[in-house]
Amino acid sequence: MKQSTAPGGAGIAGKVVAITGASSGIGEAAALLLAERGASVVLGARRTDRLNDVVGRIRAGGGQAVSRAVDVTRRADLEGLVGQAVEEFGRLDVLVGNAGISRLSPVADLDVDGWQAMIDVNLNGVLNGIAAALPVFRRQGAGHLVTTVSTSGLKIVPTQALYAATKNAVRTLLEGLRQESTDGVLRTTAVSPGYVRTELVDSMDMLPEVRDEVRRTMAELGIDPAAVARAIAFAVEQPHDVEIGEIVVRPTRQG
Repeated sequence: MKQSTAPGGAGIAGKVVAITGASSGIGEAAALLLAERGASVVLGARRTDRLNDVVGRIRAGGGQAVSRAVDVTRRADLEGLVGQAVEEFGRLDVLVGNAGISRLSPVADLDVDGWQAMIDVNLNGVLNGIAAALPVFRRQGAGHLVTTVSTSGLKIVPTQALYAATKNAVRTLLEGLRQESTDGVLRTTAVSPGYVRTELVDSMDMLPEVRDEVRRTMAELGIDPAAVARAIAFAVEQPHDVEIGEIVVRPTRQG
C-alpha cells in the first residue's frame, strides 16, 4: 500500500482521486490532468482496454494510476473502486462521478427503456458512488464528491426532458447532501458541461435526424474535454474549508 501524503488539504499533489467513466472524454481528461498535477488516480469504466491505455500513459509520464472494470449501475463495482483506492493508496480524497449516458427523444415517443437506462446510470450510478465513498469520507474526516451534471438541466429543450431530469435530480441530491454535511467533513461540487467534444453522441440511442443535429452542433460548438478537466481540478485543489458548489463550463457561443 502506498500511503497518500495529502490528507484532504489544499492542492492536488498527493491526493487520491477515483474517477468513473474514465476511459474517454471528460473522465480521461480529468485523470490525465490530475495525475499530471500529482494525484494518485483510481480509474473505473466498462471499457477496460481503454482504461489500460489511460493508465499506461499516466505511468509513462511518472504518475500513479490503477484501474478496474466498473459498471456504475452495480453498487458492488463502486464499492470495489473505493476499496481499491484505500487498499492501494491508504485513503480516498475525491470521487469524481463522471459516468453517464444520454437517450434523446420526445417524451411522447415513450422510450421507457431509455428512460430507465438513464435513471440507472445517471442517478442510481451517482447514488451507488455516494453509498460507497461516504462511509470512507466519514471515517477519514474529509472527502469530496465531484459529479458531472449538465447544462441540459439548466436550459430545458425538446428531446432532452428525461436526460435533463436525471441531471437535475443529481443536482438536487448534491445540494441536499451539502446541507446535511455542514460539519466540515464533506464537500460537494456539481460540474455542468455544455457542448463538449466527447464520444457521448456516438453512444446515444436516438432518431437519426436528432443524432445528425447533435453531431453538427458538437462539431460547431464543442469545447475540448480538457476545459472541463481544468474546472474539476480547480474544485479539487481548494483548501478543505472552501467548497465550490457548482461550476458551469460551456462554449462561449452556446445559447
